Amino acid sequence: MKSFTTLYLHFMRDRASRRNLRVLAQFILFLVAMVLVYSVIFHYLMQWEGHQYTWITGIYWTLTVMSTLGFGDITFHTDLGRLFSMLVLMSGTMFMLILLPFTFIQFFYAPWIQAQEAARAPRELPANTEGHVILTHYGPVDAALIKQLTQYQYPYVVLVPEVDEALRLHDLDIQVVVGELDDPETYRRLRTDKAALVATVGTDVINTNVAFTAREVAENVPIVATAADVASVDVLELAGCTRVLELAEMMGRTLARRVIGRDAKTHVIGQFDELLIAEASAAGTPLVGRTLREIRLRDHVNLTVSGVWERGRYQNAGPETLITDNTVLVLAGTREQLDEYDALFCIYRTSEVPIVILGFGRVGSATARELARQSIDYRIVEKNAKQKTEDGKLIVGDAADLEIIKQAGIMESPAVVITTHDDALNVYLTLYCRRLRADIQIISRATLERNVHTLHRAGADFVISEASMGANAIFNLLRRSDVLLLAEGLDVFKVKIPLSLAGKTLTEAAIRQKTGCSVIAILTDAGVQANPDPNTPLPADGEMIVIGSDDSQQEFLDQYLNR
Repeated sequence: MKSFTTLYLHFMRDRASRRNLRVLAQFILFLVAMVLVYSVIFHYLMQWEGHQYTWITGIYWTLTVMSTLGFGDITFHTDLGRLFSMLVLMSGTMFMLILLPFTFIQFFYAPWIQAQEAARAPRELPANTEGHVILTHYGPVDAALIKQLTQYQYPYVVLVPEVDEALRLHDLDIQVVVGELDDPETYRRLRTDKAALVATVGTDVINTNVAFTAREVAENVPIVATAADVASVDVLELAGCTRVLELAEMMGRTLARRVIGRDAKTHVIGQFDELLIAEASAAGTPLVGRTLREIRLRDHVNLTVSGVWERGRYQNAGPETLITDNTVLVLAGTREQLDEYDALFCIYRTSEVPIVILGFGRVGSATARELARQSIDYRIVEKNAKQKTEDGKLIVGDAADLEIIKQAGIMESPAVVITTHDDALNVYLTLYCRRLRADIQIISRATLERNVHTLHRAGADFVISEASMGANAIFNLLRRSDVLLLAEGLDVFKVKIPLSLAGKTLTEAAIRQKTGCSVIAILTDAGVQANPDPNTPLPADGEMIVIGSDDSQQEFLDQYLNR
């Protein structure tokens, strides 16, 4: 009964539904009046023919004739009576057999079914809801963020203005609430004042409206928004945003930091407090052709190789891992430890050939700025150049044109960065560059997560998707930087040492064997212990920094945290 009451109230709340009911009621009243009029005429015609029937019989005869049942137990014997019977029969066929079913379906049944569907999408959250994340859009970034929120068991809800879209997401098992983005009452029903975070990843105008409206309802809740235009950052902050993310700028900086083909030194790609995560190319060094056991890197610089990249594929490093010309080492350590590594390998493979950037949109220009900040020379290839450079670094032309790309230096450059927003074009350019140069480092951007593996198969060494990067940035604000995205499908994350592991050594815990993750540091009040000794007991009150792929990360959480 409660469900029916809720459905009825939702049905009657809609103005169109109330209008439809009035139309249906008017039609039924007209039909009842027609039956009564016909029954009166029947009564008097029968008296004229010399027959006496009750008023109930008149209604009975009218209904049987109008519905074409025509039992034949009561009939007229005069032409006038038969003409009247024909009139009742034809009008009954029109009104009862044609108009009534269609009117009922159109003005009641169909709206009622729609109301049933709409009632499946809730309009508010329970009064005791708290600590949840509110998303005001469902796109690639939001989908990737929901995946992380689900993985770490954070409650969330997606605010959707359209009922049809809400039902589609509901059927995909996405938690949704229907409501207008610019209505303060919507955010009250979402319990925004008790939320952990509000994230809006729409257009700059919509994000501004959302932030301003949500801030009106909740003064202290953190609000994160994305900005496509740098001019929108100040406006979004004025509207109430706690943090504004420029995804294009972030993407450009991330792609630029992955350029490591110029030398054999370490390149820092992430940081946890004092712990630095870096990568170093092994090409052109004495490491090539030897295993990690033979190298004994820990004995020389107290560094441990956490993992290696081989043509875009990450794998955990073990004593028998063989270093090749395509190997990129993933290292974790303090600044001093990385400096010791650089002192040993800085003499190898120094190159001054410019890096090639394909595409000069927002991401491409951000990549160029970051390379310039690192004092790395570059050349840009852009087919439809709207921007101009004064230093001659821009080459206008099609990147698929061999002469154009040769002019940019593709045959000598240690790396090429592909930055266009079209994933299909990025796959095309990746295949083309890999065919031209088997040894060049290819770094590519992906807009959608599903195209990451395609780009890797095409020959890209590193791929970063805008969806994963944006989701990770928002998730870090929620978790206070407890997760670091190194590359697509590879994260470094910080967790409290599980009680089941406290007091055990890394050797006894066998975390890598059980989950595929590697512990690269232990954090205690005394500081960071990078590359901990496998025989050191894990402190109960400490934290550990772990590196692993998406699958191994989920396995780690299931084994130790999500029980």
